Amino acid sequence: MKASQGLEIEKKYDVDDAAAVPALDRVTGVARTGAPHTAVLEAVYFDTARHILASRRITLRRRTGGTDAGWHLKLPPLESGGTATEPQQRRELHAPLGQPGVVPDSLLVHIQAYLRGAAVAPVVRLETRRTTHALYGEDGVHLADLADDRVTAERLHPGQGEGAGPGGQQQWREWELELVHGGPGLFAPAEELLVQAGARPAGHASKLARALGGEAGGQSTQQGGTPDGSTPDLAAGKKAPAAAVVTVYVAAQIHEILAQDPGVRLEEPESVHNMRSAVRRIRSALAAYRKLYSARPVRHMRDELKWLGQVLGGPRDAEVLLDRLRGHLGELPPSHGVAAASDRVERKVGGAFDDGYRHLQEALRSDRYFRLLDDLEAFRDAPPVRSEAVARGRRESAKAVDKSARRLRRSHKAATRARRGTDHENALHQVRKDAKRLRHVAETAALVRGKRARKVAKAAQRQQKILGDFHDAVIARDLLGAIGSDTEMAAPEAAALTALRTLQAEEMAAAEAKYLKVRRKSRELLRRGVL
Repeated sequence: MKASQGLEIEKKYDVDDAAAVPALDRVTGVARTGAPHTAVLEAVYFDTARHILASRRITLRRRTGGTDAGWHLKLPPLESGGTATEPQQRRELHAPLGQPGVVPDSLLVHIQAYLRGAAVAPVVRLETRRTTHALYGEDGVHLADLADDRVTAERLHPGQGEGAGPGGQQQWREWELELVHGGPGLFAPAEELLVQAGARPAGHASKLARALGGEAGGQSTQQGGTPDGSTPDLAAGKKAPAAAVVTVYVAAQIHEILAQDPGVRLEEPESVHNMRSAVRRIRSALAAYRKLYSARPVRHMRDELKWLGQVLGGPRDAEVLLDRLRGHLGELPPSHGVAAASDRVERKVGGAFDDGYRHLQEALRSDRYFRLLDDLEAFRDAPPVRSEAVARGRRESAKAVDKSARRLRRSHKAATRARRGTDHENALHQVRKDAKRLRHVAETAALVRGKRARKVAKAAQRQQKILGDFHDAVIARDLLGAIGSDTEMAAPEAAALTALRTLQAEEMAAAEAKYLKVRRKSRELLRRGVL
């Protein structure tokens, strides 16, 4: 069963025991408040022995009592929310209560990329006496809830389950203002009133963080950094060193890989494509800027990224091919031959997709994949930069773009000289790969060179996309040729496959003509690079 999910937008405040909840109908936009409702909530929080989830601002709990009993998974805050001055926006997933000590697979799938094979167990038990005050607008819309929480937290020793004995208790009081149907504009006037009543911005991002104290790693809202793996800012802007530019670019792609991991496991549309694109971007950046780093760790990481890209490519390429052929089969006049050809294509390509996805799922459960994620984050957090003088980002990125553009020009010339047929088709595929690399390198340059670099990236992307269509047609044509070689095939089915092959040839010709036209238009831009 798939977990249900929603977006939680809230702000937390620390408050003393003696503080009184103010008259909330004094908040601008609030017309009235509902009668306070009190409930006792009991929750057991799960994490690894090293508190991996807490360090990434992820909380996994099983709660009983109240209106939302069940398993809850709160993922890292979206964007930069969750500081002392901003509301925290988090995606929250729910699953039914089930068994007390068995985390539902529908939630575990969303954190496997963070757990990396580690087991989860109970770490904290919380009892919360919650009094909820509902805030309503003039039109009766339920804008938000203020939760007045009196919390008792108990640490659970390693190896102890839900029936574990005391591990030291803490008690505190906090307020949480969470939006229901209201907008973020409600936070500022509400905060002014709450602060007057004695509230102060919470020192921790969650109750779990407070219960764990210093062992929660990056959970404190007073700390800097990006414990959830989100993209760091580019310090010094346009004057940033080249290694910092690469780090920021690679960090964004690591964040994308982690974000897409659950979707790949759940076979959600576009997840494989998006993860594969992030992998390719990192490979391009590491190749273009490899001289900035110690050779061995970067070479190893590039090899492992190539492996992951190939594993992702199996089901993705089959998916693209199947979508393409289904579309073309739909363009042919309905007949028994077309139906037979369609069945054969579905068996052949659909089987390749299924096999590729099984292989991919095995890879995502492997230690090799988890080690790669570790290596990527280690590169992000402590890049193996050579000890020589630090190179300027603007200069190095311009050189990298220029080098990639020269590489693209050489591959284009090779394609024009290549003999028609397989040699020419392979040469155009190389042009496509070089255009893709130029696009990615120009994206890194855009961090310090702005609009001009983005134009180069866009021009390279256009060439890449057109030649991608050309390559897809080549693959489809060759597959159809292999399928059609069956000498026992009925004539109507063979005719349908021949018609499909003809469509691929027409699309190849159209794509190549379009590529030449687009290349002519962008030739001067790509020759000048980002300077």
